[in-house]
Amino acid sequence: MTDVLFIATKRPQLGIFTDSLVKFRDRGAKVYLAGTFKMASVAEDLIRAELDGVHQLPRNLNKRSSAMRRKAKKSPTGMRVWMQSQRDRWLRQQARTAHVIVALDPGAVYTVWRLAQYNTTAEAHFGLAPALRAVDRIAGGPIRPTALPPVAAVAQDVRRSISGLPAAMMRTATSRPVMRSTVGARLWRSAVTAPGMPGTVRATASRYVAEGMEEAGRISGAAIALSSAAAKIPDPELKAQLLHESAMTEVSKGISPRDLVKAVDGHLAHADDQFAKGLHESASVSLYRALSLGFHRVLHIDQLSSPLAKDAEAFVAPLRKSAAYRAVAQPRGRKTPPKSPPSDRPLRLLVTTSTNANFLQHILARYGDHPGVELRFLDLAAQKPLKRIAWAAPQMLEDRLSGGTSEYQRDVERLMRPHLDWADTVFVDWSVGPASMLTTIDPGDTRIVVRLHSYEAFTRWPHMTDFSRVDDLVFVAPHVQQLVTSLVPQLREASAPRMHVLDNAMDLEGFRRPKSADARFTLGLIGISQVAKDPRWAVDVLKRLREHDDRYRLLLVGNDMNPKTSKATADYLTLLQRELKPLEASGAVIRTGPTDDVPAALTDIGVILSSSVREGCHVGLMEGAASAAAPVVRDWPFYAGKPHSARTLYPEGWVVDSPEEAAQRILDITATEESWREACEQASEHAVGTWDWSVVQKRFDDLFLG
Repeated sequence: MTDVLFIATKRPQLGIFTDSLVKFRDRGAKVYLAGTFKMASVAEDLIRAELDGVHQLPRNLNKRSSAMRRKAKKSPTGMRVWMQSQRDRWLRQQARTAHVIVALDPGAVYTVWRLAQYNTTAEAHFGLAPALRAVDRIAGGPIRPTALPPVAAVAQDVRRSISGLPAAMMRTATSRPVMRSTVGARLWRSAVTAPGMPGTVRATASRYVAEGMEEAGRISGAAIALSSAAAKIPDPELKAQLLHESAMTEVSKGISPRDLVKAVDGHLAHADDQFAKGLHESASVSLYRALSLGFHRVLHIDQLSSPLAKDAEAFVAPLRKSAAYRAVAQPRGRKTPPKSPPSDRPLRLLVTTSTNANFLQHILARYGDHPGVELRFLDLAAQKPLKRIAWAAPQMLEDRLSGGTSEYQRDVERLMRPHLDWADTVFVDWSVGPASMLTTIDPGDTRIVVRLHSYEAFTRWPHMTDFSRVDDLVFVAPHVQQLVTSLVPQLREASAPRMHVLDNAMDLEGFRRPKSADARFTLGLIGISQVAKDPRWAVDVLKRLREHDDRYRLLLVGNDMNPKTSKATADYLTLLQRELKPLEASGAVIRTGPTDDVPAALTDIGVILSSSVREGCHVGLMEGAASAAAPVVRDWPFYAGKPHSARTLYPEGWVVDSPEEAAQRILDITATEESWREACEQASEHAVGTWDWSVVQKRFDDLFLG
């Protein structure tokens, strides 16, 4: 049995880390994790990772002497971590018996190096891949002492820690005032690009430089240091890793990285290199990193814009140049066509999702009580084995690259085939992990229907789904179909599924209730938990209205944004809170919080807003219109000016280009009680007559029953 001790100062990418742990356990290793990051916040994830031991290391030096704390303030991060951890009894015991000690991030390197001085028989490494190779070596023969990069790479004085760099340059570059200066930034870039430096040393140098830049508040400078060093490194794996770190330095601060394309290309180049050598596992990891970085939520979801909104096809063009990605995207089709609906018994309909069943309530109710349907509902998240295969992105990619010969495919076959054999039709809600998982195997003669909302278009999942094994693909709006088909070449090929646009299932008739007396001057926004909802646009409209009449107010219904989602979300929330504070104090804005009774909340709202930068079909707006609130819809910037947009989805007059135009429309509508009620009644009749479940269910009957 091989004992492996991981040490981390930052929360690791838990998906990749958990997947890697399987490989260590498969080799008979026991795995332990010690970290100075806040482990309580990811306790459930760590439990699911099934580590043999987890330990919270001291996160500060509050219980140490003032002299030690002063020394720590002057020390680089790596040394501070060691100062915090060196007295920890659990850590020292585990380190004494470990066969492999592993730093998961640069901040842990110095601590691992120091521990390796006490246990000279242990192999000490930086990163998962070298650690895994060490486990293989140990299994194959006697344990040989080894070490991290030499003392020069982790020496106590960081100014002398990088061999090959002029000492004077390092002394200048690491002084705190210079770190913050433009001249200092240039010196740092010249340091990490100095000629004649070994690649591993250059990488270590750039990481220390980037760390110092971050401490000095120069986030972009840190990213440039890493990407500049990467440009001088010939090894494709190390180059890709540095470019990834460069991009994530900015992403972690809510910034769209300047070298995103280079970072994605770096991962794709390494994936192609490994794929050409038949190394499907490592190729899949690099391809997964390329997709995860390219479709990171900070770039597309937690911002007011997205590269996909500007030029979707150009953004995904690098993927199509990659041999590894083309292998993943290759249509494999189905061996037999789906069977016709049965005539001698009810249709067996399997509806499946993973946790999110928000848009299935009416569908399940209708077909659960339909004489022509035998319904089953499968929540993949409710069963641990199914949840594991539903979101195992690296394994999905490895299976595609290996031509369907992986253990993962056998797991999917074993777990999902009984469901496919029972069902005549499978309806997969949300085109995310479960859809990609299900299309890993041939569906037999079972019909596969997948619904894609809007969120999925900004993720990696459509690029990992074999749509040649999907018979019908349902979109919630034409503009979403337009975007996704431009992103996914397979949807433009002969093997593409039939495509439909079906509105979400909504019981809008129940929203018709009498309005309160002051509803005419009350604007409403239903749902404010995402940056894409852009409630600041609604606040701008309110301010313009109150310049004319201070009776106007704004109701914000729903949960606030979670600042822990990302730095980009936290930054937006800070700006929003700043704007709302005086308006709430004056009563101009009321935040109601979440509610289980949206129809009741809408009785106080006379004008319903859609302030979003993007939507699929804006359910909150449709519900508001059905309640007889006058709709005012921003021409969603992600889609504005394109063949399909908010203007083609909603009636003429509902959609406006700017806050000024929105304010003017509201002033015109609410000028008199009669004009307001007339606009509200027209909106309600259109909403209920077009989107109510009594209308939409017939189209679902056509989809499922023919």
